[in-house]
Amino acid sequence: MAKVRPFRGVRPPRKFVTEVASRPYDVLNSEEARAEAEGNEKSLYHIIKPEIDFEPGTDEHDPKVYNKAVDNFNAFQQKGWLVQDEKPLYYIYAQTMDGRTQYGFVIAANVDDYMEWRIKKHELTRRDKEEDRMKHVRINNANIEPVFFAFPDNDELEKIIRDVTSGEAEYDFTAPDGFGHHFWVINDDVLINRITELFDAIPALYIADGHHRTAAAALVGNEKARQNPVHTGSEEYNYFLAVAFPASHLKIIDYNRVVKDLNGLTPSEFIKALDKDFIVEEKGETEYRPERLHNFSLYVDGKWYSMTAREGTYDDNDPIGQLDVTISSDLILRDILGIHDLRSDKRIDFVGGIRGLGELKRRVDSGEMKMALALYPVSMAQLMNIADTGNIMPPKTTWFEPKLRSGLVIHKLDD
Repeated sequence: MAKVRPFRGVRPPRKFVTEVASRPYDVLNSEEARAEAEGNEKSLYHIIKPEIDFEPGTDEHDPKVYNKAVDNFNAFQQKGWLVQDEKPLYYIYAQTMDGRTQYGFVIAANVDDYMEWRIKKHELTRRDKEEDRMKHVRINNANIEPVFFAFPDNDELEKIIRDVTSGEAEYDFTAPDGFGHHFWVINDDVLINRITELFDAIPALYIADGHHRTAAAALVGNEKARQNPVHTGSEEYNYFLAVAFPASHLKIIDYNRVVKDLNGLTPSEFIKALDKDFIVEEKGETEYRPERLHNFSLYVDGKWYSMTAREGTYDDNDPIGQLDVTISSDLILRDILGIHDLRSDKRIDFVGGIRGLGELKRRVDSGEMKMALALYPVSMAQLMNIADTGNIMPPKTTWFEPKLRSGLVIHKLDD
């Protein structure tokens, strides 16, 4: 069962929240963070991207950069830009994009649940990226940024969301990217206890986004447990910061591909090669978006095409084999274009669906890429099925928007 608990959040007073809140550390580079934080001493980038406080070009993994994060975190608290709540609380965090709002519970998730697979993953992680975030958690003794979870829908938790969010939000603002962010504090003890009980009846939580942050937070907690001779399991380091959304609230966005060449084929030869495994229909110059599973959109040589995988080319009983990313990786990228490793091949790049089909067309028309492939998005049911069966999704399969805003609340490992 999913073991969660409330925590004494460290968060900005309402009047400072828009200055403190930032995008996550991993969606922008150092120079972009430097530009976004310019003139704003309260920006969380000074804690999560502290290299911006040094000369451009400073290695973000330099020990002095990690130390600067600690100095800035302490300064934010001393100056009252971040203040710790007096008692353990839950929170509700909602995000609005394109008129649609998703609501999640801000919780302290349990380290053992991750280690024992009750917090389930669907992606592999890289040790170097884990270690970077582990250093950040260790040195700050805090989870500065949350991870993004999903959980199976629960009627009573839905009712709690409706009841709490019918009241005034503690934070309510629109970020520069146009996404709305809304945040409520739950401080009723009876309700807090009930939320804990309800999560305890949920079999598992699922990592939607933030696999490296999840692994790093859990591994640091596990380290602290091993290093404490009087460890009991109730210490705050046994928990880490997460926002958990009902699965039905979430919408996975397509994650598309662009390729630099056609492996020696002309566009017409490439289209002909596709005919073996796909029903190919030319759509002309009008953008074509995939309409269903196993239907793909191709842009090549100034034209859009619909491609539908032929019966027998996939197995809908195989959690991995049924994925459109598997079908396209095997039958197009590998068999026709000779791309075998999506993680390392320099001929391929990936474009989040948030950028639209126009970005695919632009990159091909510019001559940078030769063809673009748009995929129908993975469903939450597929993601959860893959995690439940212990499988791992192929690289670059899911894209979630909007991203969680960092800086709305922080979790200290020593309370």
